[in-house]
Amino acid sequence: MGDTEILREFCAENFTNVPAAIAAGARRIELCDNLAESGTTPSFGVIEHTVAYAHAHGARVMTMIRPRGGDFVYSEDELAMMEADVFSACEAETDGIVFGCLREEGGAYALDVPACERIMSAVAAADDAFEMGGVDVTFHMAFDALPAAAQLPAIDTLAQLGVTRILTHGGPAGTPIMDNVARLRELTEHAAGRLIILPGAGITYENVDEVVRAVGAPEAHGTKIVRLA
Repeated sequence: MGDTEILREFCAENFTNVPAAIAAGARRIELCDNLAESGTTPSFGVIEHTVAYAHAHGARVMTMIRPRGGDFVYSEDELAMMEADVFSACEAETDGIVFGCLREEGGAYALDVPACERIMSAVAAADDAFEMGGVDVTFHMAFDALPAAAQLPAIDTLAQLGVTRILTHGGPAGTPIMDNVARLRELTEHAAGRLIILPGAGITYENVDEVVRAVGAPEAHGTKIVRLA
């Protein structure tokens, strides 16, 4: 896979590094606040300004929908906040949203299907309300908190719900990305084009070509996915 075919998604904390990332070749921005907590929902003003800049410079924006740091098990109040934030992000003309909802089951995490359905319904309603013509949806690295045996069925469910892609490291946090290539390929093969498996965490401008060739991925994600000036 040639370098020109790789879509590089830059994980940004607010707007600060967005212009430099786009200038360096990022064609999609995952827009977050508070990366120290692995990303939470940015403000309406940040979303609106970032989207306007990105669209003027040939890039798209995926907005994080996450009301707090910590785990991905959300209360009814938090899900209501997330639904409202989906509408706000779509009003600000984001190209897509990023979320992940889990539940606790038998001492492990499982996909929270009703919560995911709620968020996907909010996306569809916002898409209609703002006549957006389609909203991309990424299920974020909450996926990596699922037991390995639950991940392939989760891909099936998320594909049925209409999720566009899953962001995953392919293994435990902190492991070298190249150690997880076999698992990332397995996930990609299971997805079978129904959704995109987006590798992330530990991918940089120095190793992105090697990773995408090994995995067969059309896209890659990271805070260092492009070299900032």
